[in-house]
Amino acid sequence: MSDADSKRDKVRELVREVLDTVPDEEAKPSFPEHIRVNSLPEERPKDFDRDESAKGLITEDDLRGLSEGDRLRISEGASFTPLARDIIAEKRIELVKKTSRAPGLKVTSIAIGCDHGGFELKEKIAAFLAGLGLKVRDFGTSSELSVDYPDFAHAVALAVAGNKAEVGIVIDGAGIGSAMTANKVPGVLAAACYNPALAKNSREHNGANVLTLGSGQNSYEEAIEIVRAFLTHEISEPRHERRVGKIRTIEGQYNNRS
Repeated sequence: MSDADSKRDKVRELVREVLDTVPDEEAKPSFPEHIRVNSLPEERPKDFDRDESAKGLITEDDLRGLSEGDRLRISEGASFTPLARDIIAEKRIELVKKTSRAPGLKVTSIAIGCDHGGFELKEKIAAFLAGLGLKVRDFGTSSELSVDYPDFAHAVALAVAGNKAEVGIVIDGAGIGSAMTANKVPGVLAAACYNPALAKNSREHNGANVLTLGSGQNSYEEAIEIVRAFLTHEISEPRHERRVGKIRTIEGQYNNRS
């Protein structure tokens, strides 16, 4: 027998050994009924390269590191510093506007303020509001240094009464003192609310245009739900409008006193 014949015989023998290990057609292996072929999440391209939608003002610092043609996500009501505009034009940065997460919003502009106890919560809420595409006017305070809440509640109330903002939000430790202060300004109806139901009622039944919150009473998550309820409802039924009209009449009687 030649070497070639010997090699062919060895190959045939190996093939037979392999075939012997293959199960018969009747003895099919069982598999689980549900098989996930690829457990890794499918990667989807983002619509933007950087997200700055929580900010109402975009500065040159917010554009650092972006390359030519990159996409920047911004809030619907965002404004820009002159230098930021120049960089956007120079680098041909595409602006992707973030659509409102609350299509039922009844207002477009808000005045916000706080004392030192409400500063941290105010900063977070202001960013949330900007992310909704609302125009936010921040009346301070700007740190946790001790200040007097009436000063900031008064500033917000004046902005609302003077039609510089449609509604206002003021935050102190309990929310009560700011409500008392804001209600001294003619034209303001301020309500201290600790849950979404009260916020909804204050708008639908009482026509409230200033919401006061207590940073010591609610968590950030709870405060956001209160704010959302306040901003997505408004007075509409005639009987409620009539009653609010009586509040205005009473207010006018005392404002006209000499």
